[in-house]
Amino acid sequence: MHRVRRSIKQSNLLVISESRQAINQAFSSILWHRAALESYVRAHPSFELALDPIAVDRDAPRIVQLAAGATEIAGVGPMAAIAGSLAELAMEAMLSTGSRTNLIENGGEISASSTSPLTVGIYAGRSALSERVGFLLAPSDFPIGIATSSATVSHALNFGEADAAVIVANTASMADAVAKAACNAVRGDDCEASVQSGLEVVEKIGHVRGALIIRDSYVGMVGRLPRLVRVDGKTGEMLVAGLLDLAPPDAKTI
Repeated sequence: MHRVRRSIKQSNLLVISESRQAINQAFSSILWHRAALESYVRAHPSFELALDPIAVDRDAPRIVQLAAGATEIAGVGPMAAIAGSLAELAMEAMLSTGSRTNLIENGGEISASSTSPLTVGIYAGRSALSERVGFLLAPSDFPIGIATSSATVSHALNFGEADAAVIVANTASMADAVAKAACNAVRGDDCEASVQSGLEVVEKIGHVRGALIIRDSYVGMVGRLPRLVRVDGKTGEMLVAGLLDLAPPDAKTI
């Protein structure tokens, strides 16, 4: 299995596959679609600046249409789904080679399709749960999109206070858009109430499989998530555990 990390402008990428051809196709896809996005933004600067959904032309590049479609559903600005959309398009390129194990992470947004199980850890910044919990993705979970929006880790614009708003969906573009909306809703002095607000936003938007939201010592879940496992962020070791065993002693599950 090959694991390759590479940065392409603002895209910090991790690509995993048994096929070097698939990995090369993923990077080529990122380059192609980033160039198309940059060209579109030069001609339509409002796409990059908008904080609410905006309509795009039918002849807009596919990356633009994919992000705009997902963010229209989630009610956020179109750039909120760009990272996930790039990952999704790169995954399509990988699958076109016939590879069996495919995962691409673009700054925390993941698109994956595999005939073998994969484990994905969750980084939640200062939270005690950070790098201690993750998802065990079974073949029946694929294809899958997983996105994380964080007010305490990411440099992206956030209006909420979640350490991690993790969304699981059929596609990375939709997961990315809804993660942003969920993170924006997690705010206020009452941590438990803020996490509940984020979960309610996810339920209202729909179009995803489930959500896991972490803020300080509070963790909330809704929908149908992959199997939760304990992970060791330092060694990568995985230990399957019951849900109540995953959180540290002071964590409060909603």
